[in-house]
Amino acid sequence: MDFNDGYVMTIGGKAVAGTATIEVVNPATGEVFATAPDCSKEQLDEAVAAADKAFKSWRDTPIAERQVMVSRAADLLEAHADELARLFTREQGRPVDAAREEIAGAAVWMKAVAQMEPPVHVSEDSETQFIETRYVPLGVVCAIAPWNFPVNLAMWKVAPALVAGNTMVLKPSPFTPLCTLKIGEIFNEVFPEGVFNVISGGDALGPMMTAHPGFAKISFTGSTATGKRVMESAAKDLKRLTLELGGNDASIVFPDVDLDAVAQSIFMAAFYNTAQICVATKRLYVHEDVYDGLRDRLAALAGVVKVGDGAEQGTVLGPIQNKRQYDRVMALLEDAKSSGLTLIQGAAVPGGAGYFVPVTIVDNPPEDSRVVQEEAFGPILPMLKFSDVDDVIERANASEYGLGGTVWSADTKKAMDVARRLETGTVWVNQFLNLRPDTPFAGRKNSGFGVENGLEGLLEYMAPQAVYVAKS
Repeated sequence: MDFNDGYVMTIGGKAVAGTATIEVVNPATGEVFATAPDCSKEQLDEAVAAADKAFKSWRDTPIAERQVMVSRAADLLEAHADELARLFTREQGRPVDAAREEIAGAAVWMKAVAQMEPPVHVSEDSETQFIETRYVPLGVVCAIAPWNFPVNLAMWKVAPALVAGNTMVLKPSPFTPLCTLKIGEIFNEVFPEGVFNVISGGDALGPMMTAHPGFAKISFTGSTATGKRVMESAAKDLKRLTLELGGNDASIVFPDVDLDAVAQSIFMAAFYNTAQICVATKRLYVHEDVYDGLRDRLAALAGVVKVGDGAEQGTVLGPIQNKRQYDRVMALLEDAKSSGLTLIQGAAVPGGAGYFVPVTIVDNPPEDSRVVQEEAFGPILPMLKFSDVDDVIERANASEYGLGGTVWSADTKKAMDVARRLETGTVWVNQFLNLRPDTPFAGRKNSGFGVENGLEGLLEYMAPQAVYVAKS
C-alpha cells in the first residue's frame, strides 16, 4: 500500500474516489501536499446504505467474533504504525515519534476495548417469571473525529461501536483526513463489507451526516460551538448523541510541591501537542508562595524547547495544525499584547509560511481577560496567583466548561479533597493527561455529555432491552 498517494474512501468494502477533492496542507510549511476525496451526498447515501445492509448480519455475529476482528484490526494498525506516523506528521504536524506513539496507543486501546462485553442483568428468576435486561446495538453510527488526535480519538469510537454490534460511517476532519482514509483501506482486510466505512470531505459533509436519517447515533468530538449545531441537527430524528467538546481546564499548584520535580510535568500538561488537547492545562493557578519559582522554571523550559517541523530531528512541539486555528491563537495573543498583559515567550519559532506560535506564558493576568476566559487551543498559558483554597476552587469552577482539571500537592488527602470539589468529568492529582480505556471519560457543562471509554463508553453504543418471560 502506498501511504503517500492515492487517497480513497472505503464504502461497502470498496475503494471509492470522490467526485471532487479537498486540499490537504502541511502545517509546517503552509503548502498543499495532497488531495483527499470530497464525498458527495450520493456517496454518503451509499455509505449509509452499505452500513445498514451490513448491520443485519453484523449484529447477529457473536460478540466473541466481533471482538477478535477488532483486535485483528488493532494488529494491522500497529503493523503499519511507522508508515502512518510519517504521513500523520505531514498532515497533523506533530513530531514523528509522538505520532507513532498515538497510532500504537490507539492499537492498544482497541485491544483493551475488544476485551469488553455488555452485562446481562437478571431481575427475577422465579417459578412464575424470568426477567432479563440485556444490551443491544443501535444500528448505523455516524462518527466524526477531530484533527488534534485524528487516529486515537477515531479509534475511541470505532472499537466500542463495532464490538457492540453496530456498523459505522467515519468522517475524519478535513484538515487531517489522510491517515484515516488509509486506515479504512487497512481495516478492509478484516471487517465484512459495509461494517466499517470511511468518507472524507469539506465543511459541508459534517452537517449532511448529522442530518441524515439513516444514522441511529452520532459520536462527535470537536468544538462546543459545532457540538451545539450537531445536537440541533440530531434532534430532528432523536438520534442518540455522544459529544466530547471543548475545555478550559484549570490546574491548581499548592505551595508544598517540589518545583524542580513537577515543573517539567506541568509544562507538558500545558503544551504537549502544541497545547492542542481538550484536557490540556489552560489555566494555571499557583499559590503565591511558589508562583515566582514555578514561573521562572516554566519560562526556562519554554526557552529551550524546540518548536519546528515535526519531521525534523529534535522537534518537541510542532505547528498549530491549521490556518483557521492559527489565526484564532494569534488574535488571542494580539489581544493580550494590546491589553498590556505581561507575556513571557520562549525560543524563536521558524519563519516562513508554517503555522508556528512561540510558547507563551501570560504572567498573572486579570481573571476576566480573554486569555483566561477563552480556550486558546494553542501554546498560550495564563498563570494566576492564589492564596485561599476556597477562592481558587471557585475561580477554577467559574467556567462554562467542565472537562478536566489537575491538582498538584505533596498532601494527597488535601489534593483529593480539592479534586472532589472541581466541577469536571476528570481530575488528575500529581499527574497529567493519563487516560485509560477501562475508565470513563466525560464532560460537564459546555464540555459535552455522554461517555467515552470504559464499560460506560461501550454501553453508549447500545440500548437496554428488558425481556419479561411468564413461566406459568
